[in-house]
Amino acid sequence: MGNGKFAARKLKRDANNNRWHDTGYARRQLGLDVKADPLEGAPQGRGIVLEKVGVEAKQPNSAIRKCVRVQLIKNGRQVTAFAVGDGAINFIDEHDEVEIEGIGGRLGRSKGDIPGVRFVVTKVNNVSLREMVTGRKEKPRR
Repeated sequence: MGNGKFAARKLKRDANNNRWHDTGYARRQLGLDVKADPLEGAPQGRGIVLEKVGVEAKQPNSAIRKCVRVQLIKNGRQVTAFAVGDGAINFIDEHDEVEIEGIGGRLGRSKGDIPGVRFVVTKVNNVSLREMVTGRKEKPRR
């Protein structure tokens, strides 16, 4: 590889070609992270609850984390979302409309001891789940 006086064009071309060996660059250019994201880059998403599920915590913890399977309205994809709070799962029923957001782990992956769960439930039928758990609001009757 030349480093001479007139080698700038070749150096620039080689640098641009070698960029594609950087995984982060290639994923950004091809938009792979947005394509793989069920929310398609949005901060929140709405969906319909399909079922309630209990997810076992990873070692060394021992618990059944209460989660729900949600089918997103915008694209029909199914995701698992964690219901945060003591007794929060009791406020969520099947066929409820929920709002979910990312759980806050690294680069959109799962967080803590809940394997495969990347989202949390924030609202149920347009009412904050946290408000219902603390007793400030009641779940609306449809």
